[in-house]
Amino acid sequence: MTGAIIQARMGSSRCPEKTLRDLHGKPLLSHVIDRTKQARGVETIIVATTVNPEDDAIEAFCKQNGIPSFRGSSADVLDRYYQAAKQYGVDTVVRVTADDPFKDPAVIDLAINTFKANDYDYVSNTIEPTYPEGIDVEVFSFHSLETAWKEAKLPSEREHVTPYIWKNGDRFRVYNFRNAVDQSHYRLTVDHDEDFVFAERIFASLPQQVFTFTDIIRIIDENPEIKTLNGSFVRNEGYLLSVKNEAKEGKEK
Repeated sequence: MTGAIIQARMGSSRCPEKTLRDLHGKPLLSHVIDRTKQARGVETIIVATTVNPEDDAIEAFCKQNGIPSFRGSSADVLDRYYQAAKQYGVDTVVRVTADDPFKDPAVIDLAINTFKANDYDYVSNTIEPTYPEGIDVEVFSFHSLETAWKEAKLPSEREHVTPYIWKNGDRFRVYNFRNAVDQSHYRLTVDHDEDFVFAERIFASLPQQVFTFTDIIRIIDENPEIKTLNGSFVRNEGYLLSVKNEAKEGKEK
């Protein structure tokens, strides 16, 4: 079964409680789920949250909306993914994060179809990014996830789920697909208050239910001031911070 596992928690350090914060009339997490559901290759969606008390709200949200959920480790997200996939019988995992309300179903399907049509262990558009941040997608086998779960040691590998896989291209069959044009400088994720302001502008400009990331790019290009709302943030800042902290700790030992 192909399952999208959405990692979600209320304890974000950069924007606390953002996961259930209202964005254009409904919680941020609802947008992520609704966009992911539109991908034809996704057979089930599972929200993987933590056992922390503040995430009771996410579990309650999932129950109210009929969304399967799983609760696991806060720090060891790799373990959370592995246990969730194992519990729900997911053999092809689609990794989704709860801060991307503009996920593009067509890009998700491209990743799934590329994975299934070839003998890959891992397919993504994130290793050499050419898509806007927030249109990221990763697809990998349960076997690869299990191997990473057993062997990954670094905190950054446990917190960010897939680095152990894509850093070991000699052990895993890894493929990165590219956009026709490099649009990696666009930011379509929600991780700061400024991102919420940006996202509200985008949703207000694109009222239709189904739109693509290229529709969003068109709106930004036609209204350049929108990009200045959140254009100062670094891509993948969470992962980069983890790696920086590891390097710092290594020097101190």
